[in-house]
Amino acid sequence: MLIHPWDAPHDDTEWQTWLATHDFGHLAVNGLPGEPPAVQPLHFAYDAERAEVVTHLARPNPLWAALDADPQVLLSVVDDYVYVPGPWQAAPGTAAEHGVPTSFYAAVQLRCTAHVVDDPAEKADLLNRQLAHFQPAGGSARATPAGPPYGRMLPGIRGLRLEVTGVRAKFKYAGQKPEEVQERIASGLGQRRGPRDGAAQEHLMRRRST
Repeated sequence: MLIHPWDAPHDDTEWQTWLATHDFGHLAVNGLPGEPPAVQPLHFAYDAERAEVVTHLARPNPLWAALDADPQVLLSVVDDYVYVPGPWQAAPGTAAEHGVPTSFYAAVQLRCTAHVVDDPAEKADLLNRQLAHFQPAGGSARATPAGPPYGRMLPGIRGLRLEVTGVRAKFKYAGQKPEEVQERIASGLGQRRGPRDGAAQEHLMRRRST
């Protein structure tokens, strides 16, 4: 992922704050010899204090053989993406139709070492950490190694702890554009009101002010 200086996060807090509310991504695993990389969409819980991600997958998932061969993986999370029409991007003093369209997006890539979790007690703890993230208000029973309702299901899954060893983050929101162009883009996003336009507009305005 190419990261220009104006697209880089201002500090670790910026990408960590964003990632705390974006917990669905794609886990990319190196393929076995002769095979392409494998990519698994999944929910996950990121623990900033421990610098790790916890998740789980079904035991029949084909990723396990690839993880056994190479535990170095990449978790990719992308959201708040929008299409920006060319006229919005036109440089001051140039014809609107000469503007170059582009994409805006926020992205975090976590390089990790994968640790497979098969011990029943450790799997139960991993599941409870995920439940605490996704259902902080409760509403579900705690997982235990043998008790109901999840104990009998534990053999059907394998847990994953992803030890974060590197982070690449990007917030592509016209950081290199003149203020006039940034204001035009922000106004366009506000008027269009597409599914992610509000989030993109917030990123653009927030990064201008910091």
